[in-house]
Amino acid sequence: MKANRTHRRQRGAMIVTAALMLLFLMGFMGIALDFGHLFIVKTELQTAVDSCALSAARELDGQSTAITRAVSAGQTAGNVNRVNMQSSTWSGQGQIVAADISFRDASYAVTTTPALARYAQCAHTQPNINIWLMKAMGAFSGDTANNPATRSVTASAVATRASAQSACPIPVAAKPKTGGVAPNYGFVVGEWVTLIMAQNAATGGQIGWANLDGSNSASETEAELNGRCGAKVGDTVGTPGVQTSVADVWNQRFGIYKNTSDPSTARPDYTGYAYTSLNWPAQFNAYNGPSPGSGTGQNYLTKRAAFASCADTGTKVKGANSCEAITGLSLNSFQKLANPGNVAGGHMQYGLDRRFVTVPVIDGGNHVIDYLCMLMLQPLSIPMTDVQLEFLGNAGAAGSPCTTSGLAGGSAGPLVPVLVR
Repeated sequence: MKANRTHRRQRGAMIVTAALMLLFLMGFMGIALDFGHLFIVKTELQTAVDSCALSAARELDGQSTAITRAVSAGQTAGNVNRVNMQSSTWSGQGQIVAADISFRDASYAVTTTPALARYAQCAHTQPNINIWLMKAMGAFSGDTANNPATRSVTASAVATRASAQSACPIPVAAKPKTGGVAPNYGFVVGEWVTLIMAQNAATGGQIGWANLDGSNSASETEAELNGRCGAKVGDTVGTPGVQTSVADVWNQRFGIYKNTSDPSTARPDYTGYAYTSLNWPAQFNAYNGPSPGSGTGQNYLTKRAAFASCADTGTKVKGANSCEAITGLSLNSFQKLANPGNVAGGHMQYGLDRRFVTVPVIDGGNHVIDYLCMLMLQPLSIPMTDVQLEFLGNAGAAGSPCTTSGLAGGSAGPLVPVLVR
């Protein structure tokens, strides 16, 4: 009988020991879950502020609107990311706001002067991240003050613009003019250059379609207009036949769409206002030049600040006071424009610098030797005709408005946004 009682007491002790061990293990599991949760949110938030800083830095071209554009681009890019276990609304705890984005000059002092801003910093604190173990301990003990149920997570990133080893140009190529050498290869800043629509390569001093992967596929041209990174000096480009579908992705940059897309899915430039001889008779320096003596145009920087559409303040593709009326171009099959203006306009809400484009310079063997910065002046008309771009200088120049994406490094090459801390 005594032995049986001892055995029952031992069994009771084992139950207590197992219960304590289970609580101990559950505590470790809770800690692991809580720290894992915080780590995931921290990683997601860091990705968001990295995107914010890179997009903001891309806009720092020294122009008077650089900081305004940088703040808009930083917020848009950062808030596209998902934070707090992939929540699109960041669990309702607040996303990146303008106050989270600041700027610094070349000596890394805080500045609000667009001409001096060289670095963009995005810093954001995400509050109220649930800590399940602390919440349970607080509820169990009644001591919620020393066992808070939530924590905050902070992330920061700084980016600037630097030269690149590789780039994301558009699938066209420029040949130097006769006798033209670096950095401008015979072109004059402000000059309008014709993009030849035919399949043959462009003659000296003009530009033509050129697949960045070296192929002759017309569908590849369309795909590359949607973004292809990794082009490098020394690459060989191809000479494709151009299909009408190229107009779709080209015109999206002007905020001009068919029924299947809109600014939220195919992001436009900050303005869709286009330039032809009809509204800019000088056919020179539409980027920041004075308004022409005749015609109705204002320069690109003015229209960008107003978030103008291709129809200026309107939304009509055809008819009076429309995109077609202003430009004299035919836009058959295109039905709608991004809304203009700075109040919920498509160009303001979804805009990026999509009309500043990096263009490869090629030699006689179709090898890339450098990059130029150009402004897309006009949408592609239907049926397709030649279209013009404005030469803005070498893409690697310190004051170039062109910033591409790619692998940073080296002391020359087109500018890319790059994280520095």
